[in-house]
Amino acid sequence: MAKSCCNVPSDTGNNNDPRWRRVLWFALIANALMFGVEIVAGMSADSRALQADALDFFGDSANYAVSLFVAGMALTWRARAALAKSATMLAFGLWVIGSAIYGFYAGASPEPQTMGLVGTLALIVNIIVALLLMGFRDGDANMRSAWICSRNDAVGNIAVLAAALGVLGTGRAWPDLLVAAIMATLAIWGSIDVFMQARRELVQA
Repeated sequence: MAKSCCNVPSDTGNNNDPRWRRVLWFALIANALMFGVEIVAGMSADSRALQADALDFFGDSANYAVSLFVAGMALTWRARAALAKSATMLAFGLWVIGSAIYGFYAGASPEPQTMGLVGTLALIVNIIVALLLMGFRDGDANMRSAWICSRNDAVGNIAVLAAALGVLGTGRAWPDLLVAAIMATLAIWGSIDVFMQARRELVQA
């Protein structure tokens, strides 16, 4: 999820299509709002899976913001922006991993009802964004990666809902912790991938 959607090629050129920018602004605002909703809900519901999904929304927001901000800029500035994004992704990924480990040893009591409600809301938001981006899926690599990002995020939301069902069915926290660990690991791997690409681009520039 995070690996594929945040690894946006930096050599896609200047794309200032007004329709594309409007969709990106909508996606940015929607993802930023869902980050706030999920991080608060994840903490209140003691759900590491929701916190990890919030991380994914944060990464998407950063991805869309960078795409908007650096459109038309030189390769060096786009690579530097990617470096900053990768560092933030890494920090949040490590935080979720640490939180999951702490929950495993100290005990966790995630609320499946909250997980299911917020996970469903997140799925709806990602489906709407994916439908809006679908019209640009055959464009350049930047456009296609944004669409793939939202499409894959919907899969992550389904994983959160599966974790909620697992917690509800077993009465244990391990489904929540397992999904959180997997999603956070993908975010960390994605941050490394983005970092390495940005470094190569800086060398090229």
